[in-house]
Amino acid sequence: MISRMLVATDRSDTASRAVQWAAEMSGACAADLLVLQVVAPEHLTAQGGDSTTQAAADDLATFTRQVCGERGRPLLVYDSDPADAIVRVCEQERVDLVVVGNVGMRDRTEFLLGSVPNRVSHNARCSVVIVNTALNGAGAAPRKAARDGAGAAPRKAARDGAGAAPRKIAQDGAEPSEAQLLGRAAHVAQVFARYGLRDVLHRTPDDAAGRARAFRGALEELGPTFAKLGQILSTRPDLLPAAVVAELADLQDHVAPLTEAEVVAVMETELKVPWEDVFESIEPDPLASGTIAQVHRATLVGGERVVVKVQRPTAETEITEDLGLLRRFAEKAANRPAFQQVVDVPAVIDHLSSSLVRELDFRHEAASIERMREVLAPFGRLSVPDVNTDLSTRRLLVLQEIQGTPLLEAPEGEARREAARQLVEAYYQQVLAAGFFHADPHPGNLMWWNDTIYLLDLGMVGEVDAGLRESLLLLLLAFWREDTSFLAEAMLGLATGPPPADFDQDAFADELASLMATYRHVSLKELRLGPLLQQLTEISVRHRVRLPSSLALIGKAFGQMQLAAAELDPSIDPFSVAGSFYLRQLAGSMRAAVNPAQLFYEGQKLRARATRLLEGLERTLGVRGGTGLQVDFSGARELTAAIGDAGRRIAVGLAAATAIVGTAVTASAAHSAAWATAVFGTAAVLLTGGLLIDVFRRR
Repeated sequence: MISRMLVATDRSDTASRAVQWAAEMSGACAADLLVLQVVAPEHLTAQGGDSTTQAAADDLATFTRQVCGERGRPLLVYDSDPADAIVRVCEQERVDLVVVGNVGMRDRTEFLLGSVPNRVSHNARCSVVIVNTALNGAGAAPRKAARDGAGAAPRKAARDGAGAAPRKIAQDGAEPSEAQLLGRAAHVAQVFARYGLRDVLHRTPDDAAGRARAFRGALEELGPTFAKLGQILSTRPDLLPAAVVAELADLQDHVAPLTEAEVVAVMETELKVPWEDVFESIEPDPLASGTIAQVHRATLVGGERVVVKVQRPTAETEITEDLGLLRRFAEKAANRPAFQQVVDVPAVIDHLSSSLVRELDFRHEAASIERMREVLAPFGRLSVPDVNTDLSTRRLLVLQEIQGTPLLEAPEGEARREAARQLVEAYYQQVLAAGFFHADPHPGNLMWWNDTIYLLDLGMVGEVDAGLRESLLLLLLAFWREDTSFLAEAMLGLATGPPPADFDQDAFADELASLMATYRHVSLKELRLGPLLQQLTEISVRHRVRLPSSLALIGKAFGQMQLAAAELDPSIDPFSVAGSFYLRQLAGSMRAAVNPAQLFYEGQKLRARATRLLEGLERTLGVRGGTGLQVDFSGARELTAAIGDAGRRIAVGLAAATAIVGTAVTASAAHSAAWATAVFGTAAVLLTGGLLIDVFRRR
């Protein structure tokens, strides 16, 4: 039953229509009607204080009697936030139904800045009616009654208190309880047992393919955390058998799509407004449905076509729970020598955790898209979709719809060949220059539109530090120039530590030479950079040279990119492209070097450093005042004394030897003075005696 109603008005013509509708509704329901007008305090000050306040109150009272009769009661409130004031008064007056007009409802810009009707409809705890004040007179109808879409349900014209509960879908990412972890651990064990998995890491050939398929199936069933773990493990051929790595490379997450109600709930929670006020339409069938998100085509109110990525309501909770379980496992494994010899489990779990946390916040993907746009700026045939930053949030990503065709359906011609070359070179640019690359460039994530390749889905990206970039470039150049010895040096430069003591560099170089001979003289259609880098990793594993784990991810990305480029133009030589890229990079560096401003800056840095070096040297030599160079050896007193004794004995010994030689020379000379022989002889006896006494006394 509705016994008390409230209608808000700003005394505009459109708001007056909402008051008229509410008056008719209150009469039909025999309900009391509160007519609320919210005035900003700054407006009151500008108009002249108390007299204005009384005049506004009298005017509202007159209007209420005229439109609402005896049932109406006026209420004038001063507040800078009209929506907040309306919601607060509804609570204070225990209103059953609040009525507002729909001014600004179809204006997306105004609406997102804080449309009063939408904010009231989302925050009031009572039922809300939004009146379509575009209709004239008392015939104004509640918004949604005029919507004639087939089967389109009214959007909670009556918003009851219970309707607020679903808005708490978003989880807070709190750590799971012990009971939750134990329950999840039991479920994981059941899934692995059902798939018959006991020793996935077993490298014997007995049914390796069958175990790999079972492992993949178990990870897919266990959800997003384990699916992501499988993707990480697929880039580690040094840890897993080849069959498992190959199987995990195609791992997919199979989940039932979200219902339309679930999609709408997430959208409206993130946008804080009804979805219809942002989107003209949303296609009900998803483009893709994964364990973290679901993607739909949609059209904005202004007619712009977009795709919308919506996070699953339970994704954060499920991933947080699984990460908690895996962290417990990592804590146990960290102290087990058997695990330590094979893999750094805590490091793998930390990497998994950071990757998933980034994927759960779509703002990271939006930032990656903009960063990739900068990297691809020199390549006219490559691009990424535009991001609608006004509508995107941590759980909602709105992107430009790329309305082209799959990459492999690109029409033949010069644009296609040029795009293929740019795609290969852009990957060198991403990995070797920018240190930021698309880590999942399979053909499904590449679209052809307006003679341009668009890179989609930057949820998975990789980063390469400067040292690794330099070593990778040297490796590719060594392949290009067929320099086996330099290739071996480049591989050792990539290593994360020194080679073992029994490392056989000749055997290592021989294996690399065999690999180079296999790959160098083949076309791009036949050459596979991904398997090439994987084989380099396997050679390194056999020789116990540890390469960075990111090398496998780079190899996988290069391999996927190359599959696409080879379909566009099979004649491209990727190493030739690498050489051209290197020459352009060198030319760019030289141009930067001759830049007058840069030269002046570098010169000033060099002058400052040279000045500091000379000052330090002068202080060390005592020429300049200040603290000189001081070297203190702690715990070396005995060593210092021994060195002093040895120096003294050497000096005495040399003097004694000189005296002996002098004695012999003067004694044998025909014309030497007699006293000279006596002096040299006496000195020789004394010095030799003193040296012998010192040696025996110290023992």
